[in-house]
Amino acid sequence: MDEIVKTTGLTKLYKGAAAVDGLDMAVREGRIYGFLGPNGAGKTTTLKMLLSLVRPTAGEIEIMGRRLSGKTRIELLRDIGSLIESPSYYGHLTGEENLKILQTVLGVPKENIDKVLRIVRLDRQQTKRVSAYSLGMKQRLGLASALLSFPRLLILDEPTNGLDPSGIHEMRELIKSLPREYGMTVIVSSHLLSEIDQMAEDVGIIANGKMMYQGALYDLHRLDKPKSLEEIFLGLTGKERSL
Repeated sequence: MDEIVKTTGLTKLYKGAAAVDGLDMAVREGRIYGFLGPNGAGKTTTLKMLLSLVRPTAGEIEIMGRRLSGKTRIELLRDIGSLIESPSYYGHLTGEENLKILQTVLGVPKENIDKVLRIVRLDRQQTKRVSAYSLGMKQRLGLASALLSFPRLLILDEPTNGLDPSGIHEMRELIKSLPREYGMTVIVSSHLLSEIDQMAEDVGIIANGKMMYQGALYDLHRLDKPKSLEEIFLGLTGKERSL
């Protein structure tokens, strides 16, 4: 199976300290890749480098078989959707109006707005002002924004943050459907280990900016029976308790 994302020796230094330290990451196309690590392990920094929001200190990034650089970034980013940290909106506008602004910027067909609103189950709330949306609805609108161009690669950083159990379940099921229904590859970072265990097919576990394990989730469980993902995670990262 082809790798849609590959990093080699990816490193980011801040004031001489390594936030990401020689990271070799391989994400197989058409899969859900769970990206795990303690707070401060380098997850968000890594995802931002994949999106050209942060410039690496060293190393290389390949996306869809092409090296990410100043010359290729715009073309590659057209085929990447993302939801990083808390999405921002115009609260006085409706969900549909917010997506229309983004649709114009991206230059994608107008019908994509109705499609993504149906996918995230906001088609009955599209004329409501975003200021009246619940947190779960705002997260789903953020996912709709990331899906608007129907990208090959979707990068989600803590997409269930702040959601109640019902909202977490709904977001999980939405994410799980994307490779199957639309052929997307999803990289999802989360501190909720049980969610990744139910959602991902492959995982990468990092600590102190270094990759501690990478591979199929099934293989990780098979090697460490009868441990739970939380026990495996704590053992790999040296943490005494979960996040």
